[in-house]
Amino acid sequence: MSDTQAVEQFGTQYRRLKAEINKVIIGQDQVVDLVLLGIFSRGHCLLVGVPGLAKTLLVNSVAQALGLSFNRIQFTPDLMPSDIIGSEILDQDRRFRFVRGPIFANIILADEINRTPPKTQAALLEAMQEKAVTAAGATHPLQEPFFVLATQNPIEQEGTYPLPEAQLDRFMFNIWVDYPTYAEELQVVKATTGDHKPVISPVLTAEEIIGYQALVRRIPVADNVLEYAVKLATRTRPGVAGAPAIITDHVSWGAGPRASQFLVVGAKCHALAKGRFSPDIADVQAVALPILRHRLVRNYKAEAEGITVDRIVESIL
Repeated sequence: MSDTQAVEQFGTQYRRLKAEINKVIIGQDQVVDLVLLGIFSRGHCLLVGVPGLAKTLLVNSVAQALGLSFNRIQFTPDLMPSDIIGSEILDQDRRFRFVRGPIFANIILADEINRTPPKTQAALLEAMQEKAVTAAGATHPLQEPFFVLATQNPIEQEGTYPLPEAQLDRFMFNIWVDYPTYAEELQVVKATTGDHKPVISPVLTAEEIIGYQALVRRIPVADNVLEYAVKLATRTRPGVAGAPAIITDHVSWGAGPRASQFLVVGAKCHALAKGRFSPDIADVQAVALPILRHRLVRNYKAEAEGITVDRIVESIL
């Protein structure tokens, strides 16, 4: 199959995927798009929203529609790294045997990831970056494709452990899950208070997903689009020539080079989902906010004046 045919097929399969997910998830169209873009871009997603907005249901529905194995890990203060990775046990033959933990699945839902201590949060770092885990000196590769979709509650922060910048930077997208509209909520209530339970059918296989991920990487990008993505990331850094006043006055630390990489890959995937063979600047802008919002660290002045990260990013776009 040529890349031209693959692009056309990708658009068809992408629409089928969304149709299957929309059997269960009503509204949240942008959230679904970003999760799927993250998956086809080989990225991880952090979903932030108050309880009851179907974040867990969304991740479960995506796993079913993609035909992938799925494990949910409920992060709690007493969770240990071995509860995620696995551990060695002494079997009946008095030999040590590695028992795999729940991290060994295609899609991992890290539920309320900020409710577990940093030691356990760090257990995800190697898995997210290297697609492998190390236990008792041995490295165990994870099955491809592999994604971490984490959820976080923006309220009730007492007793939580904020994610360090090093781990936040591993997430391609920081996706804000907002309340549904009145019409959407009415539809949700109608759909969930009866006895009908929709069934999601798998649309893709793991091999097809890996093939589409490779296709995203092969898509050509014009130099002006590459330059725009890199300039956008560098303009978030205070002290860098060309940084706007809102960055210099209200940001302590800006986005690193990984942001530039994600802007380009995300723009490629966004263009493919729209049936186009190469991204333009509008595709970079479409994915910029969820890529940059968790990579900027506001200073005290910004917090005192109530200037949000979203406002800062939108101003430099």
